[in-house]
Amino acid sequence: MALRALVMDYAGVLTDGPQLLDVVRRVRSAGVPTALVTDAETVPEDCAAAFDLVVLGAALGVRKPDPELYRQVAARLGVAVTGCVVVDDHARNVRGARAAGAVVVHHHEEAATIAEVEALFDLPV
Repeated sequence: MALRALVMDYAGVLTDGPQLLDVVRRVRSAGVPTALVTDAETVPEDCAAAFDLVVLGAALGVRKPDPELYRQVAARLGVAVTGCVVVDDHARNVRGARAAGAVVVHHHEEAATIAEVEALFDLPV
């Protein structure tokens, strides 16, 4: 199945460097829907503006790592969860996204995550 959406965590991922937010913008510019899913109650406006959908805390009635959260986010983006790439720094959240059927990138450091997202969405480097 083709990858059709990018779902990113905020704290521990996007807080690691400005180039991660840039890759989100590049994915979105390629016509791929994007979502920011975080347990945080707020995020900076410039960060939120880079996404098509922002899900804060338990806004959908479920929280990470519940696989249902990733299913609901995918539905709101208009794609199957199996077409989503989920980037998170916590292993339990990565496991939850994988259990939902998403492709996962377990974030450890900025350059590696950017390279993986670029490869998965076939972005020019």
